[in-house]
Amino acid sequence: MPRRYEPPLTLTAPMLSSVAAISEQLGRWSVTEGARLTPQLRRENRIRTIQASLAIENNTLSVEQVTAVLVGKRVLGLPREIREVRNAFAAYEQLEAWQPASADNLLAAHGVLMAGLVDRPGHYRSGDVGIYRDQKLLHMAPQARRVPKLIDDLLHWLAHTELHALIASCVFHYEFEFIHPFEDGNGRMGRLWQTLILSRWQPVLAWLPVETVIRARQVEYYSALAAADKVGEATPFVLFMLDALRAAMAEASVASTKKAAKGSEKGSDKSSEKILSLLRRSPQLSARELADKLRLTPRAVEKQIATLRKAGRLRRIGPAKGGHWETRG
Repeated sequence: MPRRYEPPLTLTAPMLSSVAAISEQLGRWSVTEGARLTPQLRRENRIRTIQASLAIENNTLSVEQVTAVLVGKRVLGLPREIREVRNAFAAYEQLEAWQPASADNLLAAHGVLMAGLVDRPGHYRSGDVGIYRDQKLLHMAPQARRVPKLIDDLLHWLAHTELHALIASCVFHYEFEFIHPFEDGNGRMGRLWQTLILSRWQPVLAWLPVETVIRARQVEYYSALAAADKVGEATPFVLFMLDALRAAMAEASVASTKKAAKGSEKGSDKSSEKILSLLRRSPQLSARELADKLRLTPRAVEKQIATLRKAGRLRRIGPAKGGHWETRG
């Protein structure tokens, strides 16, 4: 029985160190920030993912415009760019239905992602293709007749590899771009499929907008692909992508923490107004009685009262027992 294909790769100490660091980040994120991934935050992350992935392919729509497109608002933009946004959102929304090692699912995903944008969405390319930048050939992809076999080998490897999912997803991403199986949409498909692979390892990673980091480091992204081509193995690209994943997790953690803090501030503001409203009607209420009415802890109410007193909106008249509150503003 012939030996199946094994993508060339050199495991390095920095690579293994990155895997350990990302796993540690993920553990903290899942317990704290990951728990804050509300439907709204998930949607915001997905919009950022789509906008960045398409921007890498020269789509000019901003995050605000992408958001407007997805809620059905009219947007001043090229029809093709608007179609790209709608297609990409539809594709990412179907992630849970697809299996990473399925060729049929891979073709179906391309069909969704590139519907109305290429002549044969959901089909491998029928012609040979080179990747150019500034009229300079950067990469000559394998012949079209070899594509189905190469993708089959790659997917078989993905289904059976014992590599850590973080490394395997990066290797797949590079190998996919090297094969360049489709007429168009290979970059966004490679990024989509890496997200799919990672989400099967840790579901929370379906909402990690690593594409925003790739977009910010686009020159490094292409340089890593070129470096991998030059040495004939995925190692340089894997190192780049692992670093991008680390950066994306750090950014996502900061963003969700800020969002939670902002939500907490809004919640505090609402609680303060409710306390003032109750004390206008019943000035004699104690902190414990306020806590019972608002379903808060006495400590939380005491903190709110201290803040209101400091702001000059609340004043205590008389002793703790037998006195009352005076509200202002």
